[in-house]
Amino acid sequence: MNVWVEAARPRTLPAAVAPVLVGTAVADRVSAWRFVAALVVSLSLQVAVNFANDLYDGVRGVDTAARTGPRRVVAAGLVSPGRMKAALVVALAVAATAGLALTVAVGWELLLVGALAILAALGYSGGSSPYASRALGEVFVFVFFGLVATAGSQYVQDGELAWIAVGAAIPVGCITTAILVVNNLRDIPTDGPAGKRTLAVVLGDARTRQLFVALIAAAFAADVVLAVVLASPWPLLALVGIPLGGRAVGRVRRAARGRELVPVLELVGRLTLVHGVALALGLLITVRGR
Repeated sequence: MNVWVEAARPRTLPAAVAPVLVGTAVADRVSAWRFVAALVVSLSLQVAVNFANDLYDGVRGVDTAARTGPRRVVAAGLVSPGRMKAALVVALAVAATAGLALTVAVGWELLLVGALAILAALGYSGGSSPYASRALGEVFVFVFFGLVATAGSQYVQDGELAWIAVGAAIPVGCITTAILVVNNLRDIPTDGPAGKRTLAVVLGDARTRQLFVALIAAAFAADVVLAVVLASPWPLLALVGIPLGGRAVGRVRRAARGRELVPVLELVGRLTLVHGVALALGLLITVRGR
């Protein structure tokens, strides 16, 4: 695999695609270029977060040989810290360029949102006190790749916020957050000794597993609530993801550890995309049918 593709962690990218699909689906009108720009912003920020995590964890010695997850290119010596910093700047510049185009078209309030998103991406692993090491990583993912990305994708289309976009952001945010939870569950044995106090390290193994199960269950429960509130069965299309979610939950509950959790990450990545596409389709049919 190309080293830069590896560093971008393609299995995490559905977490950037799903919210844009769902948010756009509930918009009253859809501009193709705004959809593409929103997708570019979301994907670029996800890649930037992954690059920053690879860079700073590699420099700080968090990613050691004892780590059981996918290889990190800086820690493995495949990419120098300087080159990774340059790649991080490029990813953020791409996000900023697409975001600026949307700002000009929609409103200058997006400039503030974009600036906060970039600062959050850098602060996740970087700086003197990265908040991923203060048990706040899951909050970042839920807020920015759940609420902001989903509702923001609807906002850039309509120019005003719709409550349905906020409601739809909840199941999306739950599943994208579950990706980070299982990732950090796998890394508890190495993150703790390295001084990286993720939420999983703080909660411990058993309670982190419970959190993962709760997030998957909450996502599907939120889908049902959306269907009830909208008085439409179509959002229930998202329940097509239950088999994938059930397989992931089963493996986590059976105390999978270390490398055994890597396939769980793949399952949740697939769930993110399948659930996002199905929910977007269901909401699109509901909104357009009114």
